[in-house]
Amino acid sequence: MVEVEGRTHAMRALIALRRRILSGEIAGGTRLYEVPLAEDLQISRTPVREAMSRLVEEGLLERAHSGGFVVRSFGVADVIDAIELRGVLEGTAARLAAERGVTPDDLALISDIVARLDACFGEEPGDVEFDLYSDLNAQFHEQLARLCRSKVVEVEVVRASRLPFASPSAFLPDRAKIAAFRLSLNMAQEQHHAIVAAIANREGARAEALAREHARIARANMQYLLDVDRGLMARMPILALVVD
Repeated sequence: MVEVEGRTHAMRALIALRRRILSGEIAGGTRLYEVPLAEDLQISRTPVREAMSRLVEEGLLERAHSGGFVVRSFGVADVIDAIELRGVLEGTAARLAAERGVTPDDLALISDIVARLDACFGEEPGDVEFDLYSDLNAQFHEQLARLCRSKVVEVEVVRASRLPFASPSAFLPDRAKIAAFRLSLNMAQEQHHAIVAAIANREGARAEALAREHARIARANMQYLLDVDRGLMARMPILALVVD
């Protein structure tokens, strides 16, 4: 019972700290102390320490040289590099899946996800049922990472996607309502179809190139923020940790 309660408290601390960091409530560079956090969350220090160690693994915190933890800050170059890295890893996953072949069941599963993504689009470009699209898009990328049947690759894809601005849904137009971002979803969906087709046809090089290009949509959306209207960056919660 004590062990279960400890895990529950650690998860509660993890969720609370992650939310505060991603919302910008706790700014990058902030030093975190176990005792004040434990008192604030009304739990013991041990689950708080466990939660902060987990956030180090997720890339949101780093260990201070003198002990304790500090909220990480990222530059624009870090965002671009993280997106590029995810593209490389997902491209590798797609190529290996095509070269090794996938089971009919796995192919049917990812094809079904793509079909459900199709249903999210309306008749006009940019007319998208966003919430459902976001959920299904995450499922697509999770399944893509599994198709090559390599736990090593899958784990590394997940690791590369943990930072909020590097995830497959990082620059989807949820709360920002940016029209240019919405239009990019139509291109992204075409790429979903093409990636699955390349894997099914055992076209490894094509599958890899498509998956890498697919990740560059997020980079293009980030570049739009930088080049067209930097004021929009304040409307993107995922950029709370990014300092320009």
